[in-house]
Amino acid sequence: MSPSANPCEDRKLRTVRPRVLLADDHRMFREALAQILDPQCEVVGAVGDGRAALAAAALLRPDVVVLDIGMPLLNGLDAARQLKHKLPQIKIIILTVNEDPDLAADAIRAGACSYLLKNSAAAELQQAIDEAMCGRTYITPLVAKGLVDSLARGPDHSGEPTLSSPRQREVLQLLAEGRTMKEIGRILKIAPRTVAFHKYEMMKQLGVKSTAELVKAALKLRVAE
Repeated sequence: MSPSANPCEDRKLRTVRPRVLLADDHRMFREALAQILDPQCEVVGAVGDGRAALAAAALLRPDVVVLDIGMPLLNGLDAARQLKHKLPQIKIIILTVNEDPDLAADAIRAGACSYLLKNSAAAELQQAIDEAMCGRTYITPLVAKGLVDSLARGPDHSGEPTLSSPRQREVLQLLAEGRTMKEIGRILKIAPRTVAFHKYEMMKQLGVKSTAELVKAALKLRVAE
């Protein structure tokens, strides 16, 4: 039999379960998600922060990665960007408590194919995975209309300062988590003086004068949730 032109039809014929990696900083929620997905999916791993998600994805090569946004060490949006750069074939589903359509738009721009709310995960997560495996997008109806409006406006429509450098966003999130420059350097595998350089460049770029003001900026820019 020749392969179907429809990827969903091919998937039905293969009967292979999608391989899923879960990334959320709440262990009990990860366990609940694994139960929801069994037996339709094979959960190949579950991790608690964005950097662990990158490492696990590189090792396990899942079909789908389910990412929370507000994770320590590396937030879900930046993790999604890095995953799509390193492993472009991976499907990314964002699962969060945040109903902000602008955040959903940011997630789609970062490479996610689905955006779901945690309170609807039981009803919608499997459907989102099925759609992802068919090459389609799934957005929870609760934010879908606002997402369309936000995408139509385009990024950075607010006129507020933003950080375009991925490294700056990484440093800013870790500063917001209370990490020292030495700790940040160890996590990012860069010298503490390089961390300091990024810090002071951000302070100049955002017009702030202290680490405390940088933390406020991180929250405002949704770098650290």
